[in-house]
This record gives sequence, structure tokens and C-alpha cells, in this order.
Amino acid sequence: MSRGVDVPGVVNIADLRWRAERRLPRAVFDYIDGGADAELTLRENCRVFDDVVLRPRNAVAIPQCDLGVTVLGQRLALPFMLAPVGSSRMFYPRGEEAAARAAGAAGTAYILSTLSGCRLEDVKAATKGPAWYQLYLVGGREVASAAISRARAAGYSALAVTIDTAVSGLRERDVRNGTKELLGSSVLKKLPFLSQFLARPRWLAGFLRDGGLMSFPNVVLPGQGPMPYADVAAALEQSTVAWADLGWIREVWRGPIVIKGVLTADDARRAVDEGAEAIVVSNHGGRQLDGVSATLRALPEVAGAVNGRTEVLLDGGIRRGTDIVKALCLGARAVLCGRAYAYGLGAGGEAGVTRAIQILRTDLIRTLKLLGCPSVRELDHSYVEAPAAWLGDTSHAAQAP
Repeated sequence: MSRGVDVPGVVNIADLRWRAERRLPRAVFDYIDGGADAELTLRENCRVFDDVVLRPRNAVAIPQCDLGVTVLGQRLALPFMLAPVGSSRMFYPRGEEAAARAAGAAGTAYILSTLSGCRLEDVKAATKGPAWYQLYLVGGREVASAAISRARAAGYSALAVTIDTAVSGLRERDVRNGTKELLGSSVLKKLPFLSQFLARPRWLAGFLRDGGLMSFPNVVLPGQGPMPYADVAAALEQSTVAWADLGWIREVWRGPIVIKGVLTADDARRAVDEGAEAIVVSNHGGRQLDGVSATLRALPEVAGAVNGRTEVLLDGGIRRGTDIVKALCLGARAVLCGRAYAYGLGAGGEAGVTRAIQILRTDLIRTLKLLGCPSVRELDHSYVEAPAAWLGDTSHAAQAP
């Protein structure tokens, strides 16, 4: 099985993005790259890191940096995990397995989306590291329960329940590109958009050899089999997660539950009250409700609200090691990276994901040494200046005007 292609000359995540854009059809690249509506939140997730200023402690010699963290009792070699990215098999053959394998080799965790193109058992078998299963209730309670049971039997160590998908966000790029039609089963509906695929013959050959992505093997509908790709938006609208659902989910899962999609103190406190072992400050990568807070901006409020009663993670906008450091300083125990590794997967398969992880790891080490901080676990508010409006009474950090 191919582990991907070399990605020489790649210096940063933006380089991987550029290579992914050159290799992938427009519909597939924009599926990774795009966001909801006017993409305000998508852009702000990245830009907001510029509002936080680092405060180094110089004349400090640090021969070696410790990047390890403990999340849900599991030791990770890196303070970042690979976030759930649906339909990764579109980007590269057996894409979810490739990404999981790269994560395990780096000593960190991979989180598999319900809307994966690969069987959850195959993905777990591909990685030497921890794996979490991200849960949508698509197909209803019976279908979700079956997937949860499969994940538990396969050895997934945590269940990440996403709560911000009452409906699917309007991703205008996907509509214009005909993403649903291209990956659905109707040949006639594909015809107006086929030129995108034909313009990327190497990608197309790999996609066809891999069998194409026509269904989701972890969403098995009674009497029908795996859910077709074209049913995603309708299925999400019919499967909203409510707080009351956590009761039966916990009974089926019988393990750690992570609530993903928290942006406010109220939801953070409710997640703690419902027994969440961790929460993820997330706006779905700017792909759901446009105009909500950037996740770094929401992080201090959420971290202050839970006050150490549960572990706080963050996703959204991570492109550099300095981004990770700023998130850890403002209250995150670790972060989730989605697009950063998805660009790598699209650019070069497992080799591209490995390169994305290497870039972030090298960035982290350099940033810690320049900050004069020997360990990511020692990062705190004193290493940053953040806008006063973010912090309220949750921190004694230096505040930028």
C-alpha cells in the first residue's frame, strides 16, 4: 500500500495547502479549505492569533524541550492531536487510515469522524497510538448505538460528541462546485462538474482504484447498508444532539466522553454538569454558524467557567507552533489540528500528514526555546499578552490594550 508521495521543499503548512490545491480537484480542495456563508469565522480563527503577543524570558539555556502532555489519562508525545475530518478518503486513498498511522507514529492521537470513508476497525488497526471516535447521531439512535458499540470493541479510548450540527452549515463553495453531485450515485448529476476531476488525472486514477467514496461504512442503516454520501445534510438535520442524549450515549459507551463544539461559559458549565471528561472549544472550523467567536477568543471564557473541573481542548486555526503555544497559555491542555494535516493528506498522503506533524513539532520546539520555557506543561498566562476584553476575571495575565 502506498504511504504517499514525497513533499520536498515544504517549509510550513501554507506550502502544504498550496500543494494540495495543485493536486486535488477544485471540489475536493474547497471541501477542505472552505467554510460557511461569507467565511468570516473561518478567517477569524486564524487571524485572531495575531492579537496575542508572546512574552519571552531570555538568557535561558534549554538543551531539550518536553512536548508531552496527558489527555484523559493518556500520555501523548505532542500537545496536539489530529482532529476529525470527514470524508478524508476523498483526499487520498484510504485517507483516514493514512492519517491515523502518521499520528500513531508521532506518538499522538487520531480522532475519527463518523463520516469516514474507511471502516472504524481498519482505522484503529492502522495506528499505534490512541484513537477517539467522533459521534454524529446520523441515522438515529439505533444506528449510532451500533457504531458506538463497534468503536468500543475496536479499542477507541474516548467518544467525542459533536453538539454544533443542528443543521449542516451552508458551505457555498461546495454548492457551487457540485460536491454532493460529484460524490453521489447519479451519473447524470455529475456531468456538469466532471471537468474538475478530469483536470486532475493522477488524483482521479487513485480515487477510482480506491473504489471511490459513495457511502459511509460506519453509518449502517437498517435494511439499507452504509449511508450514501448524498444523504449527509438531511441526515444531520434529523439527528441533532441534545443534552438529554448524553444519558443513553454514556450507557452504551461506558467510557470517557468529550463534548466538542463549546463556545460559551454556559455550555461549558452544562457539559461539566453532564459529566464530560473533556470539552473542545470549537466552532467546527468555521463550517457551521458563520459570525461566531473565533475559538482562541472564546477559550479564556470557557477555561474560566470550568475552572479545572474538566480538561479543555481547542481546535480552529492552528497553522503554526506559536498558535499551539498561545492556546496552551490561555487555558487549553492540548489542541486539535484539522486543516493543517488535511492539507498534508491532500498534498501527499501519509507522507504529507507526517510532514505537517513534523512542521508543527519543530515550530513548537523552536518557540519554547525562544520563550525560555522547557516544557509545554509550564506554559501559562505569564508568557502572553492578550486583549483585556478576552480575559475578564479569569486571569492575571498581562493585558494588551
